[in-house]
Amino acid sequence: MRLIKLEQPNCNPCKMISNYLNNAGVEYETVDVTQKPEVAAQFEVMGVPVTILLNEQEEEVKRSVGFKPEELDELLKDYNKR
Repeated sequence: MRLIKLEQPNCNPCKMISNYLNNAGVEYETVDVTQKPEVAAQFEVMGVPVTILLNEQEEEVKRSVGFKPEELDELLKDYNKR
């Protein structure tokens, strides 16, 4: 499983998610959608932040939109099952 966070510079909710994931000790990849709009298009992201859990085939398993700790906790449960 792989966790990616799509964000933009100076996005406060994006920073909150980074702090949340760092405090949880989770490894994740950050994608700046202003630098890589093709990634946002690939995952049909309309706004940021979006945190996406991918399986081994790079298929989306689950996503959390915005800074919602409850959703992030559910996403991390699946991530930690790997």
